[in-house]
Amino acid sequence: MIDLAGVKNHVLLCNGDSCMIRGGEELTQALRDEIALAGAQRSIHTTRTRCNGHCADGCVAIVYPAGVWYGRMTPEDGRALVRRLKAGEHLDSMAFHRM
Repeated sequence: MIDLAGVKNHVLLCNGDSCMIRGGEELTQALRDEIALAGAQRSIHTTRTRCNGHCADGCVAIVYPAGVWYGRMTPEDGRALVRRLKAGEHLDSMAFHRM
């Protein structure tokens, strides 16, 4: 079982068909690689999802508990998102919805 006690951000990565066509796998891997590189495995957790219903905005990543939805994400955006989350910030330039 994974210890989630120190998780500050949960990133949901859309792996639905539209996002996968637009590079969802590459985004997922880049984000996870950056988490490992930053040593942030205890504070940032990722989960692959199926379609999140915003296909036109793909690739989509959603960060909780803040409830920020990011769209048109590239692998470089994913790496930048991890760096921002680690610093306690968000990647405002890619956000299209906030809860």
